[in-house]
Amino acid sequence: MVGYSYALRLEASAALFPDGAMFVGQVRTKVAADQVLITLSTEAGGFVRISDQELDLNMAANETAVLSVGSVVVDVVRMDLDPDLHLGFALEIPVMLPVTRGLA
Repeated sequence: MVGYSYALRLEASAALFPDGAMFVGQVRTKVAADQVLITLSTEAGGFVRISDQELDLNMAANETAVLSVGSVVVDVVRMDLDPDLHLGFALEIPVMLPVTRGLA
């Protein structure tokens, strides 16, 4: 929902999210879009490791406020390896305009 915080738990069947790993992902309107809307990272709390097989993706309300109704895409890259490792998946997240808005 535009203007509200968003959280999604990612679960993998393999140990994709080891302790100490650092992750980054760019949120865009579509894969080919040049403009990055949001950059998520472990460093900034956009990704939070739960276990070797679970990773939380988080977007704050001020971040989702810049999104437009439709959908966005994001992928996940592991940054603590050399070279960086793309985890091999992308997510398409629906973006909706909430009925209850403008409360702040």
